Amino acid sequence: MLTALKGFATHGYSTGVSNAAYNLANYRVDSLKTLLGSSLTNKDAPIDTLTINRVNKLSAEFIDINPDSALYYGKLAIDKSIVIKYNRGIADGMLQLGKVYSLKGDYDKAQKNLYGAKLLYIKIMDDRSLASCYIAIGRMYYRISNYNLASYYFKQALAINKTIRNDAGIADTYHNMGMVADGVGKSTSALDNYFQSLSLDLKLHDKLSSASNYNDIGEVMKAMDIYPKSMEYYKHALKIWEASKNIQGISTAYQNIGEVWMLEKNYDQAIIYFIKSLKLTLEQDDKDGLSGLYNDLGLCYANKKQFGASLDYMAKSLKMATDYKLDADRTVAYNGYATVYNLQKNYKNAYSYASLAKKEADKLGNMALRSTAALQLSSALGGLQRYQEAYAMRKNYEDLKDSLKSDENVQKLITYNLESNFEEKQRLLAEEHQHKDDQYQQKIQRQGLLSVIFFIIILGMIAVLIVYYKAKRKQQKINVILEERNNEVMEQKSNLNSQADKLNDLNNLKDRLISVLAHDLRAPLSTLRGLFGLLEDDSITHEQFLSMIPQALKKLEYTSDFLDTLLFWINSQMDNFNSSTKSFTIKEIASFEVQNYQEQAAEKGIRLIDNVPDELTVAADPNSIRIVIRNLITNAIKFSKQDDTINVTAQYQDDKNIILSIKDTGVGMSEKQLNKLFKSKVDSGTGTNNESGTGMGLLFCKDLIEKCNGKIWAESEQGSGTEFFFTLPVAGGVKEEEAALMS
Repeated sequence: MLTALKGFATHGYSTGVSNAAYNLANYRVDSLKTLLGSSLTNKDAPIDTLTINRVNKLSAEFIDINPDSALYYGKLAIDKSIVIKYNRGIADGMLQLGKVYSLKGDYDKAQKNLYGAKLLYIKIMDDRSLASCYIAIGRMYYRISNYNLASYYFKQALAINKTIRNDAGIADTYHNMGMVADGVGKSTSALDNYFQSLSLDLKLHDKLSSASNYNDIGEVMKAMDIYPKSMEYYKHALKIWEASKNIQGISTAYQNIGEVWMLEKNYDQAIIYFIKSLKLTLEQDDKDGLSGLYNDLGLCYANKKQFGASLDYMAKSLKMATDYKLDADRTVAYNGYATVYNLQKNYKNAYSYASLAKKEADKLGNMALRSTAALQLSSALGGLQRYQEAYAMRKNYEDLKDSLKSDENVQKLITYNLESNFEEKQRLLAEEHQHKDDQYQQKIQRQGLLSVIFFIIILGMIAVLIVYYKAKRKQQKINVILEERNNEVMEQKSNLNSQADKLNDLNNLKDRLISVLAHDLRAPLSTLRGLFGLLEDDSITHEQFLSMIPQALKKLEYTSDFLDTLLFWINSQMDNFNSSTKSFTIKEIASFEVQNYQEQAAEKGIRLIDNVPDELTVAADPNSIRIVIRNLITNAIKFSKQDDTINVTAQYQDDKNIILSIKDTGVGMSEKQLNKLFKSKVDSGTGTNNESGTGMGLLFCKDLIEKCNGKIWAESEQGSGTEFFFTLPVAGGVKEEEAALMS
């Protein structure tokens, strides 16, 4: 059974709720009553829109736990809204009344209220509420099996939800459209809609709605006789519903699993599940669900030859469907009666009920119900020895089945133990042929008619073989559809995990930046404050103060350089940052930075050499490259000692890239330290003169070089020095690529 046939279990409103949902709903009801206070009972209390909105919310909460209370508060909201001419309050109240009347089977009142709400939502231009109203109207028409109007309103809701980008509303609408498609036998369309709804539900982490889709996909599989796959989807839905203690969903899953056992002729196991479902459904007073369960139990007992119990359940099913104007359920009950009487060989009664079923099914336009009615009519007519009519009805049944298959575009898989089943069918066909042969020999003593019967049977067998051959060729299409949808779901999950990892990395980087800023900005400021404090209280002489200034200036210069680098890097992370890529000679920047740090290198007795050729031109952001070269030179000075050499060189790596190297003969690093470079967590060591660092410089360098379409790496040997490399695109190569793209 589809989830919507048992109320509106997950997508929308329901006729039954779980214990957890019941408690939560009661909590919300109590909260709303507290907020409303005396305004509910005091007729003289002032009326305002806030109070009316709360009353309507109270009505919506009661739909799940007490429909009569929902009616009371919906009417109260309408009355108060009319007094102050509040159209939204009137519309919301009518929407709640329409939903309740639809659940109660009073479709005239439901239609009046829902159409009234629709007109008011259009007038006040509330698209989101209008879409919800269209879905409620579509569900009303679905319950009375008016699939054309149901489909029309669901499509209207889908268009609005797409326009306002309401993903939850889109998922709900696709699910309802899938139920309509399934109702008229369009399995392919039903699957497409269910999978689109499921994809959105998974994206929104809506487990209960996902369970509803899993259940209804199982229904389509069951209709195509793919019982193992059907059972798999039902159990997936049941697992989610049990975890959330959703009684409505659990009841639905029990019934559907029972129907699979019944179709596989395991009637005892089917009855166990039907009884479990019936207990829950009676607690919810779900009329649709009860009618279907009574019919299922009747069929099980009929197949067990317990016809008394079977007919009792059939009577309950038909009465429930008739009393509450459930046309589809009434047609199912007629087919159920016909099946029971055919099994009893009471062909007269079977014919009567099958005829009623055919009339109702034709009016509803439901191919599945029409097909079942035709099959039961064929059996009843054969039992009444009206063979020509039986043959015609059998042909009608086959045509309907073929129509269902051609519309599905996908066929059922090979049935369990096909060889033995096919052999059994052949045996049954042979026995049927012999039986008909004997009957016609007794009634008609003409060899010609007997030959015609043989010919018809042979044609039927050929038709069965042709259908089987086509099904075998097309059976893989359904698997392809399922695999594509599963791949889409897995890809979305992978994207979400990737985004979570990126956010975690950014959060770690943020924490480190805050820590660095707190430490490195405070240190030089503390030094200056201490220095000026000493000068102020005459703790040091003017000459001592002057001797301390160079050291303080070095710390300030280091802090200034670090802040320049940090601010430039932060700016590069902004979405609106425009990298000013241009052509320039690498010599310009390298020479400038080497010259700037000659004095610092000389203070430590280090030779800083510029061996960059003049003619090398690159295409990159000059400011980014200046910061990278500056950081790498200061790193080399930091970890070099007296008489060491730092050599800055550049050369062509290939036709499209230039490679620049900054090599020192300093202390070097171990392989373990080398592997930690350019990572988000780096502990910066002290230099040869106890210079400190933040550990962030190489991270900035890596990010800036990659933004310039280059790569950066390092080679080092402890005690022998370190060499950093990075590549940049050749300016001419970039121009050639742009020219090639433009041509």
